[in-house]
Order: sequence, then structure tokens, then C-alpha cells
Amino acid sequence: GKFLYLARGVDCTILPALSSLSSQQAEPTETTLQRAHQLLHYLASQEEAILTYSASDMVLAVHSDAGYLNEPNARSRAGGHFFLSKDVLHPPNNGAILNIAKIIKNVMSSAAEAELGALYIMAREAIWIRVILEELGHKQPPTPIQTDNSTAAGIINNTVQPKQTKAMDMRFHWLRDRKLRDQLRFYWRPGTLNYADYMTKHHAPTHHRNVRSEFLTPQKQLLALRAAKLAKRSIQTALTISTIQAHINKHA
Repeated sequence: GKFLYLARGVDCTILPALSSLSSQQAEPTETTLQRAHQLLHYLASQEEAILTYSASDMVLAVHSDAGYLNEPNARSRAGGHFFLSKDVLHPPNNGAILNIAKIIKNVMSSAAEAELGALYIMAREAIWIRVILEELGHKQPPTPIQTDNSTAAGIINNTVQPKQTKAMDMRFHWLRDRKLRDQLRFYWRPGTLNYADYMTKHHAPTHHRNVRSEFLTPQKQLLALRAAKLAKRSIQTALTISTIQAHINKHA
């Protein structure tokens, strides 16, 4: 629970590992123990997780993705990246306010169905976050939700009509309904631009090292920003003192 709070709120790099470990708690094995130790070693060896937030229009934006059949027992994984950005066609990324990595309980019959399942999970989360933001006085346009699956986007935007099961019908009709209410807006962009992709797979150490800085602020960068701010404040203080001294000398 403690690590899940950290992962969802700050350090999303541990979310896939936590999700997999939690799914094995009922029937743990030696492998489960080894993976738990590996996670603890990762947490102990990494620098402190730091999030940086930039000024924005306080408009909620979401990236959604799914990993198809990449978990045991033919299960798929859903990932989501929630952040506050600007009211533009493709909202620029910002520090995450919520990250999600979740194994979809049902067996998905295709990659498009897995993507729809992920979009359904993220959209349900987005609805209540919209309500909170509006209650705080931040009016929300239709919340943009990005996906990298053109079929899923086409189904929701009514440009593709598939033959699917009733369960899948419920998901995409619910998503279409929210779109028609102007609560949500779905759009496609390539997977390389989808920040939720990171939460849907288990990656090699090199990928973790390369991608970590996209989600978390490196400590060196933070220290440099603090040093620059301190230097600016020192200069402003020196100028103020100089101005006061000159005023005193003038009227002495």
C-alpha cells in the first residue's frame, strides 16, 4: 500500500512491477520473492523521485495505452498518465497527478479490445477528476484522451463499426455516450508520443534509465534550478540594498 501510494502519486517507474507482484500475492512463489527483492533494491539504489509541475490552464489531459496478452493467464495490462495542461488540440505533457498500471481482469480477444478496455478504465477515472477540478473553479472542456490504437479511436469516434461481444459493446457505447455529452474527447497519436506506454510493459534496465527523466526530474537539474533561483534572489537583494543606501546618502 505504501509503495502503491508513492507509485501512483510520484514514482510511476515502479507501477508495472507493483501491479504484477500484487497479482501474485494469493499464490506466491520463490520467483515472487526474488522480484520483490529486486523492486526493493531498485528503490534503494535510485535517487529520490522528484516531480516538476509547470504553470498550465488546469485542463485535465490523459494518455491511455494497453499491453495485449503480456501478463500470465492471457491477461492484458492497462496504463494511464493523467496531467494538467493547456486547452489545445494536443496538450503538452506536465507533471503527473495520477498514474495507473492495472491488469485487465477479463481476457481480451484482440489488441483493439484491450485498448478499449484501457480507455474505459482511464475515462472512468477522468470523470471524477473533472468534477473535482470544476468544483475548484477550473472549467473543463471535453477531456482529451490520447490513444495509439487507430481502431479503438475509430470505434469511439464512430468511424468504425465492429462486430463485438456485449461486454465490449457496453464499453465503447459508454465511451461514445461520454463523448456525445462533451465530457471526453478521444484522439490518436503514435505510440512513441504516448506516456502511458511505459506503464503497460516490463522494460529492460537501459530503457528505465533512458525514460526515467521523461517522468521524473533528475536531482542534478533540480539542484541547478534551486541554485539559479538562489543566485537571482541574492542579486535582487544586493540591488535593493544598493538602492536604499544610495537613497540614504542622497538625503544625508
